[in-house]
Amino acid sequence: MLRRLTIERTSVVILFLLVFALAARVPVDTDTWWHLRSGETTLTEGMIHADTFSHTRAGEPWINHSWGAQVILYAFWQIGGMTGLVVYMAGLATGGMILIFLMCQGSAYLRAFAIILGAAAAAVFWSPRPQMLSFFLSAAALYLLFLYKYRNIDRLWLYPPLMALWGNLHAGFAIGFIFLGALVGGEIFGRLLNPSASRIPWMGVGRLLLIGVVSAAALVINPYGLDILSVPFQTVGIGALRSFIQEWNSPNFQGRETWPFVFLLLAVLGAAGISRRRMDWTEFFLVGGTAFMGLLAGRNIAVFAVAATPILTFYLNDFLEERGWNLKPIRRVTPRMAALNAALIIVIAFAALVKTASVVLPRMVDEAMRLSLPLEAVEYIHETTPPGPLFNSYNWGGYLVYALRDYPVYVDGRTDLYGDEILSRYLTIATAGDTWREWIDEAGIQLVLIETESGLARRLREEPGWRAAYADDFASVFMRES
Repeated sequence: MLRRLTIERTSVVILFLLVFALAARVPVDTDTWWHLRSGETTLTEGMIHADTFSHTRAGEPWINHSWGAQVILYAFWQIGGMTGLVVYMAGLATGGMILIFLMCQGSAYLRAFAIILGAAAAAVFWSPRPQMLSFFLSAAALYLLFLYKYRNIDRLWLYPPLMALWGNLHAGFAIGFIFLGALVGGEIFGRLLNPSASRIPWMGVGRLLLIGVVSAAALVINPYGLDILSVPFQTVGIGALRSFIQEWNSPNFQGRETWPFVFLLLAVLGAAGISRRRMDWTEFFLVGGTAFMGLLAGRNIAVFAVAATPILTFYLNDFLEERGWNLKPIRRVTPRMAALNAALIIVIAFAALVKTASVVLPRMVDEAMRLSLPLEAVEYIHETTPPGPLFNSYNWGGYLVYALRDYPVYVDGRTDLYGDEILSRYLTIATAGDTWREWIDEAGIQLVLIETESGLARRLREEPGWRAAYADDFASVFMRES
């Protein structure tokens, strides 16, 4: 058994242990918490069809498109707490990168280089939310398409069931149609402009179109029926997302966390330029389309990483083979070398375990949460139970849905529910815009939990009829005086 542990296989095992360790981090994303509350509600009270977590949209129809992922996330939380959330996140990230590795070409070392770059780019997206299932399923969808195009292996019959599953987990199912559309469009352009270079015949293109139609039909197998199809369009159509919410903004290239995205994009363009292999239309649509998506909204960088990472290896492998520079792995190893490889895997696995365990230590979790969530302010509200309704920071809304259950929120991360109207009103109030008093009075707000340095907090400190009941360097609580 040990003799199978060649240097190449050892390198692959170590690679994905490192990817798992990279993905293991303290789960402090505020949206995680409203997903946990939704998963709990679905399990204890049944499917959610109307909002019960806010007072601004109370009773309004709500398509909870992530219901299946929320149940899974809540199960990990119930079984393992913070450790469960970390395993959920790191496991899906590693599984997605394994699928990308299987799409790559070249030696294990070349593919490992691409995976490291792709994982570094996608990691900006990784957090314990339903989006992690979309990351994994997008890699699975592209894997099926790559098998069909590049290896003549037809597993397309799996695509509709995959999309049906995806439609019950997250509205990111739109990615599956984007990838399928890139392949169909690329092959049509290829056959029209350069028929001799096209890999898929017209009959195959027709099969892809049929798979797309069946997949769209399969999406309606969910508790919300045809309504699920409108969710991606409703979300991207909200103007306030692009003007306020960070993950929907274009990436900030001053921040180093976005640099791997830039490096991956430049690497693909550079590799395509030095390789004798020509970029076909499908590859152009996949790389160009997802790069545009990533430049438009930072949350799409992970989609670009899924599509671009394997394509990078196509050109690098061709370039290396043309010059005879490919490293040839050792197929057989001595017992001593095999034992050394096994020991190395054990050491790296132990290090990955220690790193994973360290991020869920109570001290580490508490410190990280206090830097991003208003724990003391929430504790004060629990102790004093002031009257609502509550106006809250959008950045904390998801956490408050879970932590302040007796106080329905004004707004949280469910942007598809609130739409431009409520989000625009929120922005006006939070920044103390011209009509902030009108909107806050109309909503009957009695209690405010907001960032201490926000425009609204500065105004409320001087506003007659309001008093600062609690304040620290991070969060402030204001109450309306009788």
